[in-house]
Amino acid sequence: MVFWDWIVIGLYFSTLLGMAWWVISQRQDSSADYFLAGRNVGWFAVGCSLFASNIGSEHLVGLAGTGANDGVAMAHYELHAWCLLILGWVLVPFYARSLVFTMPEFLERRYTPAARWFLSLVSLISYVFTKIAVSLFAAGIVFQTLFPEPLLGNLSNFWLGAIGVVVVTGIYTVLGGLRAVVYTDMIQAGVLIVGSIMLTAYGLNALGGWGELYNICGSDMFNLWKPLTTQEFTLANVLWTEQKFPWLGMLFCAPVVGLWYWCTDQYIVQRTLAAPNQTQARRGTIFGAYLKLLPVFLFIVPGMIAYALAKSGGVYAGLLEPGASNQAYPMLVRNLLPAGLRGLVVGALLAALMSSLASVFNSCSTLFTIDIYKKMYPKATEHTLVWVGRIATSIMVMFGLIWIPLITMMSDTLYEYLQSVQAYIAPPIAAVFFFGVFSRRVNAKGCMTGLIAGFVIGMFRLGCEICTKSTQPGGLLENNAFLSRLFADGTFLNGLATINFLYFSMMLFTICVIFITGVSLLTGAPAPAKIQGLTFATLSAEDRRITRASWNKWDVIHTSTVILLILIAYLYFRG
Repeated sequence: MVFWDWIVIGLYFSTLLGMAWWVISQRQDSSADYFLAGRNVGWFAVGCSLFASNIGSEHLVGLAGTGANDGVAMAHYELHAWCLLILGWVLVPFYARSLVFTMPEFLERRYTPAARWFLSLVSLISYVFTKIAVSLFAAGIVFQTLFPEPLLGNLSNFWLGAIGVVVVTGIYTVLGGLRAVVYTDMIQAGVLIVGSIMLTAYGLNALGGWGELYNICGSDMFNLWKPLTTQEFTLANVLWTEQKFPWLGMLFCAPVVGLWYWCTDQYIVQRTLAAPNQTQARRGTIFGAYLKLLPVFLFIVPGMIAYALAKSGGVYAGLLEPGASNQAYPMLVRNLLPAGLRGLVVGALLAALMSSLASVFNSCSTLFTIDIYKKMYPKATEHTLVWVGRIATSIMVMFGLIWIPLITMMSDTLYEYLQSVQAYIAPPIAAVFFFGVFSRRVNAKGCMTGLIAGFVIGMFRLGCEICTKSTQPGGLLENNAFLSRLFADGTFLNGLATINFLYFSMMLFTICVIFITGVSLLTGAPAPAKIQGLTFATLSAEDRRITRASWNKWDVIHTSTVILLILIAYLYFRG
């Protein structure tokens, strides 16, 4: 980093903090102002915020690292742009009609208050595992790679980066609420796209072009349709295949996580709740779907470029060592870009780190304040609710810092860790939301049975995976004789822990569906008044008229274009 890099970074932060200060200066005395930006966010800001919130540290660090390790295998998750279309066309009308602040609040309307409590607590816990800790871990990796020498005494740059990003992001998020998050996301989305495009361009130029990238990486790394590695197609060979991303799992199992994340997770959906009407919310999701198609070329391809450069030796050779792939993106930034432009792309890295953290901080404060504190203290004033929301995030940050050391046990690549943990959390939540709006027969008892059973089974699998890896040679528990026998090769617990996480996710989803529908059919149907307007079968003529008036032919054309682009990507990346 040289003088001009610091100038560019300074300009970026000045612009960002200037926007944040303008937002903070606006009146935010009510909970609707603080948590949902007054429900007055337009489609462009909604789309940018969806993109910037999603494209966090796990993409610039983890997704690029996965590109260096496995090529385009994880592009399936980025081609889940169609899930945003499901959000806009299927679920947004229900959310908009109910005027809810949170996703757990919607479950309370559809099922029971117990579902709201359960989902709120599970969401807060999952944010520690999948969002806060991952963002802090990635911040540490970025700083450690960009600044090899200590910047502050004996304090590791890993912890300096993790803690520093939290402090800066926390200031404007705590003071400005969702409006500060959304409008700073507009700036950060632009920086992310421009910076990553420049890095990709410089990388391809240094390598010799797209053709040279293909020649070095080989057709296997360009193949989204990798066949199963086993010759014989048996149940055992499918479930315990050595291939991390079997195409059957990516095609049929990964969408469970995608539908949960894009359509029911507070972290994402809160942006659409801030739109003034169905039209603006839906168009925000369509615009967000366009932007969601970019990461394949902005993050996965740079990771593959880093791998190709590493094959030729030099400063990138270290990326070929086990567990080093997470350094791919920041290493390209440090070694490939000229002064000034390097500062811009470092700004993109910081933008990703800060936008994802800001979003999860705001979502955590909303969930805690609206779904827990307000339920416990229903007479709390609006002013109190805003201050409770500002205080809530600090506790979540502490839990995230505690969890960071355990992340490295889960996977060599950050993005794979994120997807595997989400695969254990997503199935029961996705099931109760989608069966809730598509079936009028599903009731509260079925919902709670599915949620609790799914969560217990998913967490049991996560615990088995941690214990299995911890008892292997080099693990923290390798000297524990009891646990080593319990999770040894060939045991039931070892088998459960080593089922491919994608197939386990689909199995868990199926189990949850059986519980939800089975218990619902064995117990009484919900009262018609309870579910009025909350399922397709109970929509009134006026509900249907308002939804139909909220879209026109251009919304359909753009939706069709997004789907066509996804199909083209699948046809191109076939090795």
